[in-house]
Amino acid sequence: MEFELSRPSPHPIPSIDFRALLNNEQYAAVTAAPGPLLVLAGAGSGKTRTLTYRVAYLLSQGVKPGEILLLTFTNKAAKEMLHRVHELTGIEPARFWGGTFHSLGNRALRMYGDAIGLPRNFTILDADESESLLKQTVEATNKLFFKDKTNPRPGPLFSVLSLARNTQLPLADTVAKNFPQYTEIAHLLPDFANAYAKAKREQKVVDYDDLLELWLKLLTDSPDIARYFAQRFRHVLVDEYQDTNTIQAQIVDQLSSHHCVMAVGDDAQCIYSWRGADFENIMSFPDRHPGTVIHRIEVNYRSTPEILAFANGVLNAQPKGRHFDKELRAARARSIKPYVVQTMDDREQAEFILKRIHSLVSDDGVSPNEIAILYRSHFLALEIQLALSRAGIPYVITSGVKFFERQHVRDLIALIRFVYNPSDSQAWQRIAVLLPKVGEKGAQKIHAAALDHARLMQRNFLDTLATDDVKSKVAKDAKPEWENFCASLSQVGDAMSNQKPSDVVTVAIDGWYGDYLKGAYADYNDRLEELKALVGFAGRFEEMQDLLAQIVLLNGETSEREVDPNTEAIKLTTIHQAKGLEFDVVFLIGAADGQLPTRRSIEAGDVEEERRLFYVAVTRAKNELYISYPRVATRAGPGGMLLQQSRFLQELPDDLYEELRIKRSYGW
Repeated sequence: MEFELSRPSPHPIPSIDFRALLNNEQYAAVTAAPGPLLVLAGAGSGKTRTLTYRVAYLLSQGVKPGEILLLTFTNKAAKEMLHRVHELTGIEPARFWGGTFHSLGNRALRMYGDAIGLPRNFTILDADESESLLKQTVEATNKLFFKDKTNPRPGPLFSVLSLARNTQLPLADTVAKNFPQYTEIAHLLPDFANAYAKAKREQKVVDYDDLLELWLKLLTDSPDIARYFAQRFRHVLVDEYQDTNTIQAQIVDQLSSHHCVMAVGDDAQCIYSWRGADFENIMSFPDRHPGTVIHRIEVNYRSTPEILAFANGVLNAQPKGRHFDKELRAARARSIKPYVVQTMDDREQAEFILKRIHSLVSDDGVSPNEIAILYRSHFLALEIQLALSRAGIPYVITSGVKFFERQHVRDLIALIRFVYNPSDSQAWQRIAVLLPKVGEKGAQKIHAAALDHARLMQRNFLDTLATDDVKSKVAKDAKPEWENFCASLSQVGDAMSNQKPSDVVTVAIDGWYGDYLKGAYADYNDRLEELKALVGFAGRFEEMQDLLAQIVLLNGETSEREVDPNTEAIKLTTIHQAKGLEFDVVFLIGAADGQLPTRRSIEAGDVEEERRLFYVAVTRAKNELYISYPRVATRAGPGGMLLQQSRFLQELPDDLYEELRIKRSYGW
């Protein structure tokens, strides 16, 4: 298929020696004849470079900037690519349609939204405004819904509706698969969704998801406009295609009905199903686009041959027929194999990593900035954070905040602190304001009333909370759950008087706060796992005062040691947040069944996305890779729980890695 040349550009394109600037695989993809193209770009293979040079090549062939549509997942990615195109060709970025799906959806709807009944002067709600409008419509439909604290609050409820919209799955299926804690109220959600949609139409507003839904509606319901876009964009290029959700894939299909589409991605790095990404989009691309030519870019410039051999082993263990075959090939010289380390528990795992980091930095001259510790879930990093803090080693968590600073962790600790010391007004304030319609002043009034009553009646402070005198100070909306709130505090108090700190933490999690957590966060299950990590931490202590003192001291140490942006620091991050990054040395912790893959994925019988996460983690390493797992999960409390090495390790030939055996004197 030949390129159909346009009129000569008023700005001649400088001559670019594509053959000299690209490797064979990149060159083949960049200069491929127009048509449906699927570029499978392995980790570290130069995906962005390939897309950038593809745009430059199209321009060199006479394609006009306005005829190229570049779809990305971040504005930063689009800006970087088009900036590089500008450097190569002199063509200004503003002359392209390039950006995120949402930004270009907004642009299309501003031009032609009236064709589907959307006025061009529509306004876009931000996240807070969307949740506020949803709250109003739900309360108008079911005024008691938010009174039940186990029901999702507006934020989590919006997350449920949003995921269903982006995956185009029924709400009942979305709840069953992703939000099982809301199963009992799933039947109410369609009415809420309809009321919310009606309110947006009446107010002539759209939310973030509408920018995709309505763009697709425009393309499917208005044939003339769909033809205009299909004819205007002679070349559609999509970055990170494996991350597309159902609506985004359909938009690409509609825009590329002429088949001049290049989708660039890697099926082995599809790890975002929890936010709507559909693995089937990239797998079925050749079926939806007959005549697709597949290009593989497999030369990896990042990692050593030994790390890539390990990564290829992970890919080879995938079920047959459920992935595209690929084999990463190294451009670098040989080095050392990855190391697999079994430790006795989380604390020994942290001790090993600490000593190895010291050796890497002091003896080998590795910059702390080039050392990363990766993990599947936040709770797995607790011991590492404690060890680094105690050792005075600067670290940065790039995927959130430090464990003891996470909101739900601070809530639970405040509840326990208050029961231990009812005079602790700051702890009381933190938990009391979690009740409906109880603000700071209301919390202070309740506390003062309980204190007066306790003194007058010479009773235990906690016992006075449930009395009518104190309850009369409680906001009307909070009264339905006041009894459960008080009972839970009493249960924690009883446990505190005759049980170990780890048991107290368990009682606190199982009580009122556990119910609150269910309604407050869409990622309830993940946060619950993190709270359970406190059980293991508390198992170190015999006295509650020692546990609470240690938490405060740790918080003080980590908060006071704010890392200067210019200071070299170890990076701690979840695997999800590490995608696209690279480091000289990577420590992957928690490589045990139940941790990676997670217990929930094992129970569901679907661990393939977890395997892809494992692959993403190991391909972040450039020079050295350490994969460790504890034999005992101390977070399960005293005695712990025995763990097995991750099945992703067990599947690999043992000649792909070296085992490091730790002597109990911490030698290896």
